[in-house]
Amino acid sequence: MYGVSPQAYDRAITVFSPDGRLFQVEYAKEAVKRGATAIGLCAKDGVAFVAFKSIHSKLIKPESLRKIFEIDSHIIVTASGLIADARRLVEAARVDSQKHRLTYNEPASVETISREVCDLMQIYTQYGGIRPFGVSLLIAGVDTEPRLYEAEPSGAMTAYKADSIGIGKKEVDEILERQYKENMSLDDAIALGVHALRKTQEEKLLPENVEISYITTKTKKCGCLKDKEVAKYLR
Repeated sequence: MYGVSPQAYDRAITVFSPDGRLFQVEYAKEAVKRGATAIGLCAKDGVAFVAFKSIHSKLIKPESLRKIFEIDSHIIVTASGLIADARRLVEAARVDSQKHRLTYNEPASVETISREVCDLMQIYTQYGGIRPFGVSLLIAGVDTEPRLYEAEPSGAMTAYKADSIGIGKKEVDEILERQYKENMSLDDAIALGVHALRKTQEEKLLPENVEISYITTKTKKCGCLKDKEVAKYLR
C-alpha cells in the first residue's frame, strides 16, 4: 500500500494532513492576513465599516479601489485578501438577497445572507480542481438590530460586536477589546474605527485611502461618507 506524499497535503484541497489540517485553506487565510485592514463595529443606533485602501501608485484613481460593497439597502460588506474573489462572493450575495425579496416579499436578514455566503465558501473547500476563496468578509447590516458577521475562507461564520480583518487584525482587535462599548453611538463607533486604523497603519491616513460606510437603525439604508466627511474624522 502506497502512502501519500507530503506534497499531496500541500496541493490537494480534498486531502487532510495526518494532523487534520487543510493546507490550502490555511494558505487562503494567509492571503487574508496580507490584505489591507478593515474594521466593522456595531453601535446602539447602527453599524459602521472603516476600511483602509492601499494605494501603491500616484497614478491610481483612488475611487477605482473599492473596499466596501452594498449587498442590499440594509446590508454592506467589506473584504480583506483577494478583492477579485470578494467581488464574486458579493455578486452571489446580491443575487441571494434579491431572490429572497422576490420569494418572500421582504428583505433578507443579515444572518441569512451571511450563511448563504459562508455556504458558498465552504463548498470551495470540498472539491478537487478548485481552490478556496482567498478572502475574508465582514458582513454587516440592520434588520431587527445592528448585526456583524465574519466569513472566513473555510466557510466559518462568527457573529461579533466589533471585529477586524487584514494585516493589522491582532493590533486592532486589542484596541477594540479595550475601548469598544456596546452602548456607543454610531459617530463614536466610526471615530473608534479610525483611531484603531491610525494606530496600526504605517501609512498616513488620508481621505482618499480610507473608506467609511454605515447603516442606521432609523433608516436601514446604506450611506457612504464623502472625502470631506472622512477628513473630519481623520482630524
